[in-house]
Amino acid sequence: MKFSRQTTLRSQATVYGVGVHSGLPVNLTIGPAPIDAGFIFIRTGLEGADREVPATAESVIATELATVLGDGEGALVSTAEHVLAALRGMGVDNATIEIDGPEVPIMDGSAAAFVAAIDQAGIVTQQAMRRFIQVLKPVQVAMGDCFGELRPHAAGFRAEVEIDFANPVIGRQKYALELSPEGFRREVSRARTFGCMSDVAKLWSAGFARGASFENSVVFDETRLLNSEGLRFADECARHKVLDAIGDLALAGLPLLGAYRSYRGGHKLNHAVLIALLADRTAWRVVESSEAARRSRAPAEAGHGIVGGMVAPAYGPDVS
Repeated sequence: MKFSRQTTLRSQATVYGVGVHSGLPVNLTIGPAPIDAGFIFIRTGLEGADREVPATAESVIATELATVLGDGEGALVSTAEHVLAALRGMGVDNATIEIDGPEVPIMDGSAAAFVAAIDQAGIVTQQAMRRFIQVLKPVQVAMGDCFGELRPHAAGFRAEVEIDFANPVIGRQKYALELSPEGFRREVSRARTFGCMSDVAKLWSAGFARGASFENSVVFDETRLLNSEGLRFADECARHKVLDAIGDLALAGLPLLGAYRSYRGGHKLNHAVLIALLADRTAWRVVESSEAARRSRAPAEAGHGIVGGMVAPAYGPDVS
């Protein structure tokens, strides 16, 4: 984790694609935002004025098939997690995300296109110190046999994800990542959303996943991978779960100083753990870069300090 000043985008960059559930074409443009703005979605293409929705936990109105943000008048942006993961993973603090449809485009099912858009726009440093939400004590949520936890972690943000699917081709996988722009780009940004063909067929019949295809999803049946090009990583499913967790936890509003661990989790669990953390004011505090850097060195220098030690497919069940 780089303890430094806040960042935003130098200019705008646009990506074009379709929504995985609606199948409708959509344009998404990322651009600069002021100091302390965080991530703000601007929904265009509506009757009347454009509507803004901050990318915060309080804006989440659904987590069943994807992370959906909205306001008092209803849903505005669905499948927000991949672009949020790219912004947080690449070290952007403040950005606008203008979108002219109800869903963030699925692109190839990963965050790679959004990373490329960030590269095109460029990242610039702002004059204010970066702020963090520092996790002070463990916060845990269990949902049946699914489990999620945020705990203190002095060195930045760490994601530890384990999945365990009944489907034997996916099976049980683990992946952990110490978040940095380099690590995010190399290790998880290209990991695609995934699901089982039986689930996709059910969603199609229910009117969902109309934009899903082998070009934007990794699909399995009971005996094999159906994508002819194969996997990008042997553990691509677990890596995508890490990608989604980073995006879902970006809804904290500030970067987290902590470690997130989940077992058989998804968007619903990720959100529940974040809400549980924010609801307990003894479990976190806001710190600035300079203070966070000092405290990150304290355990090694003084022998005390912090005791320490962020996915669901775009379609399909919320648990693994």
